[in-house]
Amino acid sequence: MNAITKLSQNAHWFLRAAIASVFIYHGLDKFPKLEGMAAMLDMPVAVLFLVAVAETIGGILLLLGGLSKDWMTRLGALMLIPVMLGAIFMAHWGQWSFMPSETHPMGGMEFQVTLLFISLYLLVKGNAVNGIKTAPALS
Repeated sequence: MNAITKLSQNAHWFLRAAIASVFIYHGLDKFPKLEGMAAMLDMPVAVLFLVAVAETIGGILLLLGGLSKDWMTRLGALMLIPVMLGAIFMAHWGQWSFMPSETHPMGGMEFQVTLLFISLYLLVKGNAVNGIKTAPALS
């Protein structure tokens, strides 16, 4: 049990790696396809460009925040929250399952809600998840 307790100080990396890898990949993947994706989603190219920037930089900040400053973690998470809210309400609302269907060809909101809540957690907790800030022990 002692090994798990020691490992728990670095467990935040499981969340950081999972969410950062998703957002960095999806952000970078949008840049070469901006015009086509914008047309498919019926949104201006400039808005999709900002989404790609937020996803990429937000994911990078979550990683850097784990190595450095609390504000990086919080800003990275804050950048991702509106992206997920937009995805949920513009493309995935009305179906929970992530599987594509006739009414939701891009799938439901299950995955996006999960990413939203992980982002909210990191925004609220900041680097307290990795021991940089710790609450005093209760006696």
